[in-house]
Amino acid sequence: MNEVRIAQRYARALLEIGAETGELARIVEHLGAFADCYQGNAQLRGVLGNPLVDEQQRLQLVDALCARLGVIDSVRGCLKVLVIRKRMSVLPEVRKIVEKLADERSGVVRATIASAEPLSESQQQRYQEELERLTGKRVMLEKRLDPSLIAGLVAQIGDHVVDSSLRGRVDALQRRLLDDR
Repeated sequence: MNEVRIAQRYARALLEIGAETGELARIVEHLGAFADCYQGNAQLRGVLGNPLVDEQQRLQLVDALCARLGVIDSVRGCLKVLVIRKRMSVLPEVRKIVEKLADERSGVVRATIASAEPLSESQQQRYQEELERLTGKRVMLEKRLDPSLIAGLVAQIGDHVVDSSLRGRVDALQRRLLDDR
């Protein structure tokens, strides 16, 4: 079974628990906090993913990290199951799927806007309102700086990308000129 399908099972279980207990937002937040810690520390990934390290030691490490991060029991339990079943490598995918399913359930869509220069508050609000109008959903906006864009911006919602950057226009012009040969 591939890792995405495995991750989907764990994600759906967490989603159901969150829906039943009313703690879906906390599950998303706490799973994200642990996943950030896991992804940001190669040593931690090495220990939790190493079957040669005693299982009880790995479980104690998960408990200690969960206590330090204030992770709720439902997430802690899922993490322990991942350790026991030697599936910690799917944690980043579980997180991604849980966030996506939670967003769908609450009518939220995530969008990324990359710009060459920082956007003002009014620009951010205007772009967010326009994306909400286009999607008909509440938009969680993530902003990124990308100086290579030169000017303009690139907006991405899921697989849909709108490129209004100067770099994008130059690339399109170059393709058109090369195609006309």
